[in-house]
Amino acid sequence: MRLRFKATHVVLAMLCVMYFITYIDRVNIGTAASEIQKELSLSNTQLGLVFSAFAYPYLMFQVIGGWVGDHFGPRKTLFWCGMIWALATISTGFVTSLTTLFVARLALGFGEGATFPTATRAMQYWTPATSRGFAQGLTHAFARLGNAITPPMVAALTVWLTWRGSFVVLGVVSLLWGVVWVCYFRNEPRDHRHITEAELAALPPRPSGAKPPVPWGPLLKRMWPVTLTYFCYGWGLWLYLNWLPLFFKNNFHLDLKNSALFSAGVFFAGVIGDSAGGVLSDAILKRSGNVRLARLSVTVAGFAGALASLLPILFIHDLTLVALCLSSGFFFAELVIGPMWSVPMDIAPRYSGTASGIMNMGSAGAAIASPLVAGWVIDLTGNWGLPFLMLMGVLLIGGVSAFFMRPEERFAEADHAVGAPSPVPAE
Repeated sequence: MRLRFKATHVVLAMLCVMYFITYIDRVNIGTAASEIQKELSLSNTQLGLVFSAFAYPYLMFQVIGGWVGDHFGPRKTLFWCGMIWALATISTGFVTSLTTLFVARLALGFGEGATFPTATRAMQYWTPATSRGFAQGLTHAFARLGNAITPPMVAALTVWLTWRGSFVVLGVVSLLWGVVWVCYFRNEPRDHRHITEAELAALPPRPSGAKPPVPWGPLLKRMWPVTLTYFCYGWGLWLYLNWLPLFFKNNFHLDLKNSALFSAGVFFAGVIGDSAGGVLSDAILKRSGNVRLARLSVTVAGFAGALASLLPILFIHDLTLVALCLSSGFFFAELVIGPMWSVPMDIAPRYSGTASGIMNMGSAGAAIASPLVAGWVIDLTGNWGLPFLMLMGVLLIGGVSAFFMRPEERFAEADHAVGAPSPVPAE
């Protein structure tokens, strides 16, 4: 008997692969940083500037990209995003200076800026409402899987092809994903030739009517606590992604191979956290019917657990124990992902691409500030552990700000004024 996969499952799998690849292309520079720093003669502050370069266009394109995804549909948007970030990754292998490296990372941020908000738009119509936390948790788990395998993979590619060759290989993989996506995906599930009536019946109905303008003022007002909470999460994420391999290498005097292995171990804990957070949030929602409880309980527990996990670093200096504390901290922080990415769909389902872009501006802003502050602090003090200790204060703020989110209150101000939107263009 021929094995047949559901179209909805294939789409979710392709989004998982996209998250996986995008995070490889984001964090590969962290593993290659020691070789790049040596070859281009960069200080830690300059390296922090390079790390943050990705985030400037990434921040700008969160809302713009969310609007593009809402307006043109995920099929075209994610295809062209894939082409841009792939070429940016390949071009990184040919940089010759701080300036050209900065520009290549800018281009990567330009290409990836619209991906997650647009992916949320795709999930909005390709995922049952009761499985949103699972879908978000699973896709982000693949992102963390990308984080986890990147250090040893890039270390191996660097030994085999040099760090420059590793970027070229990874960029070619991204090009291939973009081609497969545009060939298979359709904005409208009903237009997909492999989808079944049973699958369509389980998906949320598409709204009809005139497409309203985005109610920016009211939407920003509703989303600011979500954005602040996600900024605090993002501060820790980008600190881990950019500086963790160098932290192990310089703080414990490890070589490239061993620092990559310890980093991979920490990132694998995030894979589990991403999946667990989404599943747990959905389970609470199904049992209680309480959206606020389902989203906030897991989010606050994640921030609290991450903070508690990092506290022992104040008193211990053993490599294994520090790695375990960092792994635990990353696990709890990643519990936040599934419920947080479900919140924009809970609050504003008609504007989920734009709303998720507004939320992800928080992480993008943290991606600018966190690497810069870390590099400056390390150059100023020579203390590689201090940025991780500073993270504890940010986690505390994130846990408190989560209580100001209102996922249980559907965004309705603009609904009464302008009506329902028309479907995203189908292809």
